Amino acid sequence: MYICAFRVKTGALNVMTKQRYLTYLISLVLLLFSSLQTNAQTAAPDPAAISAGEKLFLANCKTCHAIDKKVIGPALKGVETRVPSTAWLHDWVRNSAKVIASGDEYANKIYAEYNKSQMTAFTSLKDQDIDNILAYIIAWTPPAAPPPPPGEQKDTGGVPVEYLYAIAGGMILILVLLLAVLGIIVNALKKFLDQRELAAVDKEIVNSPYTVGSVVASPGFIFLVVFVVAAITFKTLIDGLYAVGVQQGYQPTQPIAFSHKIHAGDFAIDCKYCHTGAMKGKQANIPSPNMCMNCHSQIKEGTKTGTGEISKIYAAVGFDPATSTYTGKTKPIEWVRIHNLPDLAYFNHSQHVNVAGVECQTCHGPVETMEVVKQYSLLTMGWCIDCHRKTDVNTKGNAYYDKLEQLHKADKKTMKVEDIGGLECGKCHY
Repeated sequence: MYICAFRVKTGALNVMTKQRYLTYLISLVLLLFSSLQTNAQTAAPDPAAISAGEKLFLANCKTCHAIDKKVIGPALKGVETRVPSTAWLHDWVRNSAKVIASGDEYANKIYAEYNKSQMTAFTSLKDQDIDNILAYIIAWTPPAAPPPPPGEQKDTGGVPVEYLYAIAGGMILILVLLLAVLGIIVNALKKFLDQRELAAVDKEIVNSPYTVGSVVASPGFIFLVVFVVAAITFKTLIDGLYAVGVQQGYQPTQPIAFSHKIHAGDFAIDCKYCHTGAMKGKQANIPSPNMCMNCHSQIKEGTKTGTGEISKIYAAVGFDPATSTYTGKTKPIEWVRIHNLPDLAYFNHSQHVNVAGVECQTCHGPVETMEVVKQYSLLTMGWCIDCHRKTDVNTKGNAYYDKLEQLHKADKKTMKVEDIGGLECGKCHY
């Protein structure tokens, strides 16, 4: 509160004192208005700003920062209360090295606390972009506990085993009924023949007991054995033909023991940060070692002996962790491809990920729980067709589908992928 001393002369305030009082009053009103405006913005952040900030955070910050926990950098929740000012934060995000070099006390404290790890300079971000990221951080709340990962898909290659059980059960029931009928007929015939006068030879045949040898040598038993063997052989052959090219469960050993559970699970690194091609091209691409070095130029755990998995990355890019310099001696990492489609099939990642909004786990399973990645789904033609028959078309924000969507709503139907050519042969086959 500002306090002014007034001098009274003949019942009137001094002119200079009046001007000073008016100036103080205006300043106080402006300060109060600014404070109220700031509190209003904090209490009711703009949803558009939060949405824009989320996109910017995921694209630029998520690799090194989490909101609620320390990763490579500090947790960002409450950062607005820790930094000296918003203007300081703008300068830090755009060029942290410049702020550190200026001798700023807080900047050098953070720099020393995190082992002098140099933060990437985001020179393209404007003040409004950084404010949007901050709005997203302030509005962020911990997500609900995720549902348990879906059960691993059953291998449906070949004739379903349920059909085999049904066929076998039906055959056994028919055989039991036949045996019961034949037993009744045999007993009736024996009683009928016992009342007749038969020759000694005929009586011996009629009253001869059943033995293992006689049963095995009987035409009925031979037919049953041949039928069962033929059925099993046929089933095995059909399963083998259906399984040609199917590699579900394929889990090769890789040259570097890269854990998706740690990176995509524990640190929640977005799949598309490393597999950049999934958003813009046919192939999702295998990340280059340079992508790994974005983090592992600073994270060097287990490299002192030179035998850790991170050391293999350093050997591939020619990086000396002791001096943090590049030697120029490189060698490729011979990754083993896991997901293989035949040359006759066409699949475009960007069409599914970027346009349709399909999550990576839909096809690749809960990769964030896998220490060693394997082929989770069948990836057969029937598997793809089944998905196209069941999946609704994502028409949100795409006026191209407006008319089709109206026609389907008129028929009280939802528009599936198969309705827009998803089952046409030429879509997947050249």
